[in-house]
Amino acid sequence: MLRPAALGLLLACAASFGGSATVLEDGVPVGWARAAGTVAQLPTRGETVTPDPWNLPNRASLYRLLIGATDPFMGSMGPNATESPLWGLSLQLGWMATSGRLADPTRSTTCGLNTGDTTCISTESWWACVNYFVSVLPFLSASQQGFMGPGVQVQMEKPEGVEEFCTAYADCAARYPDAMSKWDAFFQGLKAANQSPQSDKEKKDSILGLYWAAQMASLDASAACKARQSHYPSKEVTFANSWMSTAGYVAAARFHSSLGKSAPFISPLPSLVLNDTVVLSSEELHTLNTFSWLKVMNFILGGRLMHLWEAAMCTVETREKGREMLEELLLNPSFPTNTLISLISEMRKGC
Repeated sequence: MLRPAALGLLLACAASFGGSATVLEDGVPVGWARAAGTVAQLPTRGETVTPDPWNLPNRASLYRLLIGATDPFMGSMGPNATESPLWGLSLQLGWMATSGRLADPTRSTTCGLNTGDTTCISTESWWACVNYFVSVLPFLSASQQGFMGPGVQVQMEKPEGVEEFCTAYADCAARYPDAMSKWDAFFQGLKAANQSPQSDKEKKDSILGLYWAAQMASLDASAACKARQSHYPSKEVTFANSWMSTAGYVAAARFHSSLGKSAPFISPLPSLVLNDTVVLSSEELHTLNTFSWLKVMNFILGGRLMHLWEAAMCTVETREKGREMLEELLLNPSFPTNTLISLISEMRKGC
């Protein structure tokens, strides 16, 4: 095993220039081909399904199985097979893996590094910890709601010596009741939408509302991961915090995080863990500056920017406009950010 100092030097030399993040392989999320396509392909112990969420193919399997199991209920999302909002989470996991954010940030092991086990997800990674709440919790909820088959019991494996992660539905529901109840509501809402007389447009908006409520509840629960940020350089911590803050804007607009719509938002994210030696591409720099601007402006305004945005996202129509504005803000470097508040105020007139 390499000494930590040698490992740090190796990474600094090999990973000093950023670029577009790799999020797709052959048109699907990175790691998709190695993920299980059926529940029967997951590890089992007796009659219980026992995925290991600290193994990258196993965690990717949770998303592939969730997408496959819920697709029959996603007709209102659009005509393609890649319209489920769950695709965004699968792409996000792939970005975290290829950018080195699932590796051991303490350098005490080679977990997740190219010099070690590349399928290993480190329990010390803040990113992996946050992602646990938006992968394991929804999978356990979906299983409880019967999406993985009648009577399927799931018990997540846990690494030796690590006790703080819930591993079964009852355990997670007891520790994080708000997050689990909102995931339950999302999966129940999918079933109810199939029987609803609403238009597809109304169903889509309702499903996305339930989905983002659940995802934000999971992100709130992931506050339990906070101590792991101490393992990272200050630049990475600043980015991580602004990334979390931006999720509130995306959620309020009920962004349709399909495969096609999510990839352009995720590929400009930093392709490496940030430190003083990383040189960012223009796309990465624009993304970081936008995230930072949103967070700083909201702080300067005493939370008013987020409040105005959430208040403006009050109807199906204003949420559609909000999604268009987010695309402009995050993907168009020439978007005049100084006009944002006036644009949001104008949108509120529709409420």
